[in-house]
Amino acid sequence: MNPYILATLLFGLGLGTTITFASSHWLLAWMGLEMNTLAIIPLMAQHHHPRAVEATTKYFLTQATGAAMLLFASTTNAWMTGQWDIQQMTHPLPVTLITLALALKVGLAPVHAWLPEVLQGLDLTTGLILSTWQKLAPLALLMQIQPLNSPLLIVLGLTSTLVGGWGGLNQTQLRKILAYSSIAHLGWMVLVMQFSPALTLLTLLAYLLMTFSTFLVFKLNNSTTLNTLSTSWTKAPALTALAPLILLSLGGLPPLTGFMPKWLILQELAKQDLALTATLAALAALLSLYFYLRLSYALTLTMAPNNTTGMTPWRFLPSQLTLPVTISATATLLLLPLTPAMVALLTI
Repeated sequence: MNPYILATLLFGLGLGTTITFASSHWLLAWMGLEMNTLAIIPLMAQHHHPRAVEATTKYFLTQATGAAMLLFASTTNAWMTGQWDIQQMTHPLPVTLITLALALKVGLAPVHAWLPEVLQGLDLTTGLILSTWQKLAPLALLMQIQPLNSPLLIVLGLTSTLVGGWGGLNQTQLRKILAYSSIAHLGWMVLVMQFSPALTLLTLLAYLLMTFSTFLVFKLNNSTTLNTLSTSWTKAPALTALAPLILLSLGGLPPLTGFMPKWLILQELAKQDLALTATLAALAALLSLYFYLRLSYALTLTMAPNNTTGMTPWRFLPSQLTLPVTISATATLLLLPLTPAMVALLTI
């Protein structure tokens, strides 16, 4: 892709998210979300592969439906209450509609079915943008309207954690596994959003960090399926040894960084007398942990067949930049001892 076009599209992505962040009017927020969608569509279809074009079409239709619902609900709210301010949502009907529209845009269950299919058709770089940056603007709007729809958010959060756990169990495609992982993590964020928005923000930051390092490891290994990942130890043994630890951090296993947000969220749910919700969320986390363990088992405890793909290739100097994956993987694995400092920051 032409670097000028690429720079323009990335600028459009940043500008759309920034407009949504800064807006207090529903029309401005809607405009930012639309700019975001229109900027990423050429990035998704840039390879001109039928699977990429299909994923782009699915993404466009889904996002257009979510945007239309959002515009309809905000117009309904203006008609019923006479104002467009995001912070002044009072009527439950437009609040529910807007919550469902934002859930559709971000990929929360039960309106999640587009996310694994779309992510499967993209390359890893665009999939990383879709899994991280594209979640920010809808989540910012959800956090602004969350005090009014607590039962709906708990239902969406629990459904997402369960669906994200069940859906990834029998997958062999790494991008689909990461899509279901995204659904499960979003469920954890939404579950605690109304009780502690700062904790939701911490969970989002941890998720962005872990997903960034996971995508970078898969990209450096050039792996998109479980088989290619499990035979990558001959090409990059250090990176392949690091991959299971990063995946287990995504699963929330102590003593890795991913344990911190889950631990704090379960603690917060217990404080709010939601013992059953906390129990179901913890059991759903075990489902997610199972398929991360499955990936880790395939990486470390199985022997690749000694055919052409299993033989040690010639070692060339690495042509890709490894500093970002080094920094993000270190943070993904070693930030758990900073939990008291994080809790202190949350209570300020």
